Amino acid sequence: MISEPPLDQIALPPEIETLRIDPTAPLAVVDVDEVLAMFMRGFERFLVSHGLEVRLDRFALFQNIFRPGESEHLDVAAGRKLFELFFEADVEDIDPAPGAAEALGRLARHASIVILTNAPQQSRTPRARWLVKHGFDYPFVINTGPKGPAVAAIRAKTTGKAAFVDDLLPNLDSVAKEAPDVATFQMVADERLRPLAYEAPDRHPRHDDWRDLGPAIAAAIGITA
Repeated sequence: MISEPPLDQIALPPEIETLRIDPTAPLAVVDVDEVLAMFMRGFERFLVSHGLEVRLDRFALFQNIFRPGESEHLDVAAGRKLFELFFEADVEDIDPAPGAAEALGRLARHASIVILTNAPQQSRTPRARWLVKHGFDYPFVINTGPKGPAVAAIRAKTTGKAAFVDDLLPNLDSVAKEAPDVATFQMVADERLRPLAYEAPDRHPRHDDWRDLGPAIAAAIGITA
């Protein structure tokens, strides 16, 4: 087994160093796609405009892209190129998850909010515009790879209680390993993906509706929202 490098040797997103958050306030670190944003629906519209279709039969991205009439999914490399193009051209054409802006707004009255996404670097400006447009004007970090090291570094900036929300089980497990005192929650905004998602509710409570998730986060970080 190959051991992972110590946290202080992992290349963290540079913007974490300059993040300005209240050093004593509670903290919520929140993913974007399928948490704040209805990513798959936006990506699907983009794919349809390129003559392709999405068949959601697994909790995956590229393996759900098909040419009409074909039984084999699109080559993963081709799917990845489309993914990159989407983030360059159409990433602002995504609907927000219902209730997300309102729930984060209530949390933000008493807690620091940080947005943490694994989006391609070229999407930084359009993604930032999307966040502001839809009421998510909070500090914004683009990460690469597992999110545990980044969340641990952000969490170290405050003595308050902290929580993390993501749709992907590997990211939740990564945070649980690197920042075990951070409460973790899973959310899958697209109802079509919910039955397909890998989950571990014993480790990461799951709430797929912000009307439930907001109060759960508030309780975990010790505030009223």
